[in-house]
Amino acid sequence: MVEFRLPPAFAEQARRFAEEGGVPAKVRLASTVVLLREPFEAYLIRRVPTMAFAASMYVFPGGGVDPRDAAAHPGWAGPAPDEWARRLRLEESVARSVVCAAVREVFEESGVLLAGPSADTVVGDVSGAEWEEARLALIAREFGFADFLSRRGLVLRSDLLVPWSRWITPEFEPRRFDTYFFLAVLPEGQLTRDVGGEADETVWCGPADAADGRFTMLPPTIHTLTELAEAGSIAAALAAAPARDPADAIRPV
Repeated sequence: MVEFRLPPAFAEQARRFAEEGGVPAKVRLASTVVLLREPFEAYLIRRVPTMAFAASMYVFPGGGVDPRDAAAHPGWAGPAPDEWARRLRLEESVARSVVCAAVREVFEESGVLLAGPSADTVVGDVSGAEWEEARLALIAREFGFADFLSRRGLVLRSDLLVPWSRWITPEFEPRRFDTYFFLAVLPEGQLTRDVGGEADETVWCGPADAADGRFTMLPPTIHTLTELAEAGSIAAALAAAPARDPADAIRPV
């Protein structure tokens, strides 16, 4: 068992939920991406104070699965959806939606696009006005992620995602997520951008430094950074991933 100190507001929320016999909220499927770059740094964004979930917390880019993530069939590179289904122990359509959501969310929240014109290439700089217009349209749900890729002749590079873990939000939280965590190395030629919206600050930081208490984070973020720090390098973390079970849910109590 690993113990964490909850921020006071969350501890009080947990006590009140237990005392009042609260009913757990329905769990929503979600994806999170831990972007990594040399010399072994992870990318964090701080949620704005007005967010209903993880307000003012440092988190990895991520969010809930959009229904269109499940319905759409974008161009695909890397492990096929049925392979992802076996790895994540999900139905194929659900596994596809989780992977699509991961790639979509990291683009929406960091400006990094894990896609390319072919199975072995990745787009370069995507910070131009046309890309930014498309990113904002995706956030507004004006079109789906598969449509976005198709219009630009791109395929989703699922092989750039490495499954790492799965966390389910504690029952006392009013908003709950069943979240699959993935690692991804920042593609050459791309840069993260402070895109605003749901975040008011961004930072690249070594995993050990990020987990030392200087940033306010929830247990899944702290624990993931601690695991990465123990790995010691990006290469070591990626090498360790296949031996992990990313479908084994961690359920904090």
